[in-house]
This record gives sequence, C-alpha cells and structure tokens, in this order.
Amino acid sequence: MTRVAYLISEYPAPSHTFIRREIEALRKAGCTIFPFSVRSGFVPSADYVPSILEHGYLSCLLRAAQTLFAHPVRSFSTWRLACRHRSPGIVGFIWAQFHFFEALAFCQMLRKVEAERLHSHFANSGATVGMLAAGCLRIPWSLTLHGISETDAPAGMLLPAKLERADFVACASWFMRAQAMRVSSPEIWPKFRIVRCGVEMAKMPESLAPTFEGGIKFVTVGRLSSEKGQLGLIEAFGQLVVDGVDASLTVVGDGPLRQALAQALLKFNLADRVHMRGALSETDTLLEIAAADIFVLPSLMEGLPVVLMEAMAMRKPVIAPSLAGIPELVENGVTGFMFRPGDWVQMSERMRLLAGSRGLCHEISARGYERIQEEFEISNAVRPLTLMLSN
Repeated sequence: MTRVAYLISEYPAPSHTFIRREIEALRKAGCTIFPFSVRSGFVPSADYVPSILEHGYLSCLLRAAQTLFAHPVRSFSTWRLACRHRSPGIVGFIWAQFHFFEALAFCQMLRKVEAERLHSHFANSGATVGMLAAGCLRIPWSLTLHGISETDAPAGMLLPAKLERADFVACASWFMRAQAMRVSSPEIWPKFRIVRCGVEMAKMPESLAPTFEGGIKFVTVGRLSSEKGQLGLIEAFGQLVVDGVDASLTVVGDGPLRQALAQALLKFNLADRVHMRGALSETDTLLEIAAADIFVLPSLMEGLPVVLMEAMAMRKPVIAPSLAGIPELVENGVTGFMFRPGDWVQMSERMRLLAGSRGLCHEISARGYERIQEEFEISNAVRPLTLMLSN
C-alpha cells in the first residue's frame, strides 16, 4: 500500500474534524497515512502531528539547507517554480521565498517517513508548500477542494496552476468541481473527482427527535464572521419571537462579529432567548446540536458544510441557504428546507414552518438521516479517495 503524507496549513483546527475522520477511515481501509501541518494546531489531539514550523524558523532553515546541499539542481528548480507560482508584487515575491524554504524543510520530513505520495487539503499557501515539496522530491501530489474561498484572491489567482500540476483533484461537491472546470483547460477535467467529506454516524451523540419541550430550540454553528450570516439569523429569529413563537436560539462559534451580534441582541430584545456559547470543542459542539430541535445555517458563502451533515446524522431537521454545494445534500422539503441566500424573511418563514409542525420535523429529519447514510457516511465517502491514493 502506498505511503501517503497529508499536509494541512494548520492541524488540528476546530473546523478540520472532517480531515481527522478522513484519515482514520483511510487507515481502516488499509492506507498508510502520515499527517503533517505547516503550523501547529491549537486544538488538543490524541495524535502528535508534526509541523514544519513547530521548532521555529531557524530549525526550518537548517532542514531546508540539508535539502539544498544534497540536491542543488532540484532545489534551484523548486525555487524557480516558487518564484513563478506566487501573487504579483514584492509581497508575493517575499512570501514565495518563505514557501520555498518551508518546502525544502518539509522534504526532509517526507524522506524520514518514506512518503510516496503527498496530498493537500484546501488550495491555500499550505498547498503551495506541498506542491513545491512534492515537485522537489518527484513524488505525486494531489489536492482536495472544499469551498468558494479557494477561488477568491489570493488563493484563486494560483488555483489554475495547482490544478495543472496535481495528479488528481478531489472535489467535495459538484459545485466545486464546476469551479475547478471554470478556471482550467478541458484537457485536465477528467482528473477532477467527487470525494465527499463524511461523518462517523456511529460516533454521533445520542440524539432524540425534536420534542419542542420548553419551547422550540434552534441551534446554529459557525465562525462569527460576515460570510456566515448570523446577523441575518438574529433578525429572522427576532421576527419569530415578535410573532409569538416560543423559541430559543443557541449560537456556537466565535469571531470578529461577536460584539456586533451582542448589540443586535439588545436591539431586538433577545438577550434572554439567544445563548452565545462561544467556540466549543468538537464533542461539546455536537452535544449542543443534539440538544436542539432544529438546526439553522444562515451562511452567505459556503462549500458543502460538514456541520449540516452532522446535524442530519443526528436526525435534526435543517434549514440552509440554496447556494454552492448545499443543494447536493439538502433537497428542499424532502431532506431539509432551503431559502434564498440572504433572504431573512424566507428563512424566518422556514423556521416558522418547522416550528409549527412536530410531524413535519420528524419526516424531514428521518429522510435527512437516510441521505447521510447513502453518501456521506465516512466509510462510504472515502472509497474513491482510497483507490486514487493507492495508485
């Protein structure tokens, strides 16, 4: 079986539980996986994950020098590629030098584990380091695309070249496959493959069907930032309360909009109904979802959110915007309810519809659970990736 190294910019991180699940599922399928990160994550992990910069930049430079002296021609070729594969301007050139030295240092780590293939998650600077290191070692390099942010600047400017150099590109949704096709030559489209992120259904917390006891409990999870749309959710939830719906809302996450959300709660007189939990561990986040009746995702920009899969795997009816890869998971009125992105009135209507019918909630949650079983249970989701990494 091929020895595969994984590289993520920061790992483990709060939003990267799906990568851990993927690695565990691949190992169960017989793959030999060595996870690495560029920077050390700040989330406690049972497994030690080496990072390129964990011992500081001096150590990184010393390891890079070993590669440079051992393979000067390859190193020079890698430097030329780094200087070409960068954002324009002097800042882009400076960052290219950092990426070059990190890649050469990473080569030593890859040699130590005798990696035969390298795979990167997210088309960001970490993927740039991975692409450079794999090129220097002359081993195959592949990439997983997740969300629309990977097509935005600065990452989006460099995406076409990464797609060209990748051995294969795993796309978490058909939507992201289309975005890859949009910026690349048709000749390379066949190497864009659908590989779903997944959930471990057997490890989801025990969760009861919606009970509505003590009022309807809504929950949302996400970084408190503009693209996640929580300010719109507060507005929509406030209208429900004004209309006499007995409900509460739990918000899990932290970020730059925390103060703005606190002010919105005062504006709509919701301080006693909206519970701001802050950033929680994976286990505590899942427990908050399990304790709720209905999951709401108000995002303005997404890929295919794993948190939606988790909620559906716990038999929660979900409400989500009709954007990006979400319609591949949520079928409106069948496995969940959708609303026009940014249309808080329609989102409030969907919330009111589910809040008014326990029977409808049970029907939606049951079909949502079946949808996850079909395609998004992790052991099923990694099968195409297992085959590609083994070639």
